[in-house]
Amino acid sequence: MGQLRPGAALIYERDGATVYQRESGADPATRTEVGHDHDPRTQDGRPLREHIQQDRLWGNIRRAARTNPALQDILDHAIMMYHLTRTEKSS
Repeated sequence: MGQLRPGAALIYERDGATVYQRESGADPATRTEVGHDHDPRTQDGRPLREHIQQDRLWGNIRRAARTNPALQDILDHAIMMYHLTRTEKSS
């Protein structure tokens, strides 16, 4: 890591997912990496954001089904189909 000078103005630059810093007026080649974007993933490799949005959608569907008999009927059928077609063993 580079040495920080008291009172030095720093410039932060982004190149794709990586963030760099350098002193104002310094050669851009002297910049150092200070961070990068983090893209958390679920165990199945999907982006965590997508997983959260999908969970939110299903929560909204279940709540809407409480007052929508047709939607509740469809969910009941989907649940039944899920249980009938499961191939993994229950513990």
